[in-house]
Amino acid sequence: MRVFACIALSLMSTAALANGALFLDVHPTDQAHSSPANVEIVARLPDLDPSGIAVIGNRLFLSFPKHDADHDGPVLGEWRDGRLVPFPDAAMASSTTADPAQRLVSVHGITTDARGRLWVVDDGKVHGQAIAPGGAKLVGFDPATGRVVAKVLITSALLPDSHLNDLRIDLTHGKEGTAYIADSSFDGHPALIVVDLASARQRRVLANDARIKADPGYQTVLEGRVLRQSAKPPAFPGGGVDGVALSADSSTLYFAALSSRRLYSLPTALLADFAQSDSALADAIVDLGEKGAADGMATDSWGRLYTTAADHDAIFRRNLDGNFEQVAQDPRFIWPDGIFADEHYVYVVLGQWTRLPQYHDGVDRRQPPYLVARVPISPP
Repeated sequence: MRVFACIALSLMSTAALANGALFLDVHPTDQAHSSPANVEIVARLPDLDPSGIAVIGNRLFLSFPKHDADHDGPVLGEWRDGRLVPFPDAAMASSTTADPAQRLVSVHGITTDARGRLWVVDDGKVHGQAIAPGGAKLVGFDPATGRVVAKVLITSALLPDSHLNDLRIDLTHGKEGTAYIADSSFDGHPALIVVDLASARQRRVLANDARIKADPGYQTVLEGRVLRQSAKPPAFPGGGVDGVALSADSSTLYFAALSSRRLYSLPTALLADFAQSDSALADAIVDLGEKGAADGMATDSWGRLYTTAADHDAIFRRNLDGNFEQVAQDPRFIWPDGIFADEHYVYVVLGQWTRLPQYHDGVDRRQPPYLVARVPISPP
């Protein structure tokens, strides 16, 4: 899988304000490139490639992990008045020397909970380095103050080559809630990680289940190239369980491997129960059919599921009847990654991860600025 206030513009309609819309970072070329789905660019980042995204009110939060490429910027930030501001501050989001347990090392997935708090998963991984003790963790913030409201170090559920990717927070199970984390793994050992937030109890589940792993023979088409997951060296980001999403009532966790077109679900009542065995969880998995090739996944206020679709430069939506439709397509959607939905818009970061040097014989083909887009949605 693979997860973050205002965006200023001097002209904005009263109707847009009434809808709680974010201020847009409008550029003269956007009109020429806008798709029929009314894609709007809300942020342009000149040098940092974002991955995760969350929106709280009129505040846009982005993550900038370091596992694929190290950088000098913050690993968690807020897009404010047309610029990136470290969140909660530079000491926590930008330091490279402080104790890894007390700072953010490489934030990947980010999300919100039902109480409006911001949560991040820090994979603790800097490109070319081992995960330092205390680096891999789950952190919750009060967005109003930036105060840390919860922190759990991922220890017993962590492997040396773990790749903590995306997360969701379920406040309906456990005294303080339960976190579900996708460990995509850097070495072919993916799993779901379940964390009880009150006790910090944690475990890996379904590590040996084929539905957590990449599909054998997986093939895709990206920027005109037919690519296979089995290629050595790899030609595109791929692997095991990546995107996760919660149903609107938190009763169901959706999950999918990055190198798979199948969508699966599990009842959270079972997943959050540490007494349940792997075999019991495996028996409870529901195959929801084809969903396309997806990295990020998100649900909206009505429970519809949105997925990114890198091989179509698009965003898909699974409606309440189980059928999928395309809600946006745009040539600028080069590997849409993190995705977030609220009652007005679905937001997506355009990561260009397929253009990283490791997929092109050492040549970095990414083309700044890196974009964040949104598409309007309405009730079903």
